[in-house]
Amino acid sequence: MPTPSSVSACSNKEFAVGDMLDRGAAFLESQRHQHMTRSVVYRRGTDEKEVQATIGKTDFEQADDSGLIHRVESRDFLVRTADLDVGAGLILPRAGDQVRETVGTIAGSVFVYEVNAPGGQPPFRYSDPYRRVLRIHTKHIATET
Repeated sequence: MPTPSSVSACSNKEFAVGDMLDRGAAFLESQRHQHMTRSVVYRRGTDEKEVQATIGKTDFEQADDSGLIHRVESRDFLVRTADLDVGAGLILPRAGDQVRETVGTIAGSVFVYEVNAPGGQPPFRYSDPYRRVLRIHTKHIATET
């Protein structure tokens, strides 16, 4: 039969492993942020903030009324949850927000993406179990030169 001290030792060991996984995930996130991001502007209404984002994609499948499957590819922006503060405190992405990405350093084009996900899907999801990173789903709506 386990003694109270062996039960607490086991609990402490499990806690330490959990902490190790958390620390490892934090380290990997810091490396992603440092080496795999570019500047974009997140905009909600007239409020905006420059944030660092990693570019990704998500493929969505949706059946229409006749049963045909439509595939839609979303351009995703992975952004630190703590960075998404446009002035009134931390926010979560919502449909209609915009992400503006400048491509080219001299007279570059600005690609405008609207936060959106097809088929009633949420416009973002957390990209890690600790909710440090948001994967924001968007669609291209305009190009400004």
